[in-house]
Amino acid sequence: MFDLDQFIADLRATLPEKSRQPMKEVVARAVSDPAALMRGIGEPDKAGVQVLHRSLELTVLNLLWAPRQIALPHDHRMPALIGMYTGREDNIFWRRLPGSPGRVEAAGAKALCERDAASLGHDIIHSVTNPIPRLTGAIHVYGGDFFDPAHRSEWDPETLLEGPFDPERAVRRFEEANAIFANGRGRQEQ
Repeated sequence: MFDLDQFIADLRATLPEKSRQPMKEVVARAVSDPAALMRGIGEPDKAGVQVLHRSLELTVLNLLWAPRQIALPHDHRMPALIGMYTGREDNIFWRRLPGSPGRVEAAGAKALCERDAASLGHDIIHSVTNPIPRLTGAIHVYGGDFFDPAHRSEWDPETLLEGPFDPERAVRRFEEANAIFANGRGRQEQ
């Protein structure tokens, strides 16, 4: 059985480690039994951002992606881990363009499926897509306060120019995606 309090305690116990591997192992263990994890935190029923833990040194989110939802390229400026417990996340990794301040170009990609755990470095820039026609659920763990926008950036989807990260706008995008998902689901049931 998944115990959220124990999960947070296990993550916090890894904070003094220089390596993120112990934290990744905690996340991998949690997503290795998706049914138990969902019994502990609930099954996804709509898109959204659920804060499971927030402190200056650790943020744990349950991210629920609507079908075909996209998150703009953004950075975290802190280590991050992703643990998939249902659905799929496609991550595109971006790099800054030399000689073009503030612009990025695609540099790689990784598809994450149920039971996968991945570690993202401090300087990673990535965008996320849920490419499937159902909700996707993932535990995202950050080595800091995810909602503190200081020094964080996101990139415009059309121009790929850098701008300030706005966590409230990011949460609104989940709410907007949820409204689209709910509307589409209603049409399918008619």
